[in-house]
Amino acid sequence: MYALVDCNNFYASCERVFQPQYRNTPVVVLSNNDGCVISRSDEAKSINIPMGAPAFKYRQQFKQHNIKVFSSNYPLYGDMSSRVMGILRQFSPEVEVYSIDEAFLYLNTVENLKDIGHKMRNRILQWTGLPTCVGIAPTKALAKVANKIARQFLSETGGVVVIDSESKRIKALKWTAINKVWGVGHRLSKRLKQQNIHTAYDFSLLSDAWVKKQYSVTELYLKKDLEGIATLNLECTSNKKSIATTRSFENSYTDLNTIKERIATFANSCAEKLRKQQSSCNMLIILLQGNRFEKKEVPYKNSITIVLPFPTNSSLTIAKHASKAVEQLYKKGLKYKRAGVIATGLVPTQNHQLTIFSSENPKHHSLMTAMDKLNTKYGENKLKIANQDLQRTWKMRQEHLSKQYTTKFNEILIVK
Repeated sequence: MYALVDCNNFYASCERVFQPQYRNTPVVVLSNNDGCVISRSDEAKSINIPMGAPAFKYRQQFKQHNIKVFSSNYPLYGDMSSRVMGILRQFSPEVEVYSIDEAFLYLNTVENLKDIGHKMRNRILQWTGLPTCVGIAPTKALAKVANKIARQFLSETGGVVVIDSESKRIKALKWTAINKVWGVGHRLSKRLKQQNIHTAYDFSLLSDAWVKKQYSVTELYLKKDLEGIATLNLECTSNKKSIATTRSFENSYTDLNTIKERIATFANSCAEKLRKQQSSCNMLIILLQGNRFEKKEVPYKNSITIVLPFPTNSSLTIAKHASKAVEQLYKKGLKYKRAGVIATGLVPTQNHQLTIFSSENPKHHSLMTAMDKLNTKYGENKLKIANQDLQRTWKMRQEHLSKQYTTKFNEILIVK
């Protein structure tokens, strides 16, 4: 059996753990640069604050309904996530961390599954203060469905739902709308509805041959999973297939050198992440975008793909190519609000195809290793590459930032 454990309103719940005075207050957490809503408490949802709501458009509603607003505090959320995942590994050695706030577990036990679900939920709540819901079923797709039911009917289910019979499976699939099925996006759900398929149960009744012919083997695997036949196995590898750093600027920029400095900082961040998972990249995608909320400005959004001469994870090499690429995207006179660097075509650093006529300067490896060690020992971004802003760590608006209670000694919670 598979279990899906999902933290409820994760970012908002993390803030409430250390500031319990807001437990019954509507809470929202904003994205980078306090741009839009990315997490809402149940109280904020009941006031109809939508996900993705631009903060500047909803300031009046925040004030009117006494909504507590937080800036995103990713060091805190990352640490709380690692604590939750550590607790889950006490229940199973096979854990797939699906996202920062949810994970799949493979349960091979003779114990009562509902009791195990409550044990996981209670232990996470007691040790971290975070509320969760647990869905348990024979497949990952059904575990997702069970988790949604547990979340939707929290008081009736106690936050745990187990699908362990055919009657429960059919009942759950009939309740689940097709656009709410894991892996069914907007376009696919629209196509399915045109075929008069409105629920997960309708989808599970289709023939295998028809699904494979009309769609793909991915949708066929999903259908089999919904039938209770496990085809989507746990993916316990932690290495990502691409690494991205994309950010909005705190202000709109028109100067090329300022934008190149931001791109260099994003490129360095990607390179650090590559080295952390011992990967190198073959390609870079550079993004540059104007302010989509500025009605007076001409909408601008463009990207360029750079094929590197050799696989690399050097901050110097990646920043150099990224800075050159942004020169091709830049148009004088426009205002730019967002940029990004995506490293893709990843290969293992210690096992990739070498080239005859071009290769990385061998000194880069030793230099990057020394930089990473010093930054780890003395604090993030103590050492930077020369084309980064040496005065500021990260140019990001965070007007409602809480303390990093678990990752900074000088911000540890004080108990009086």
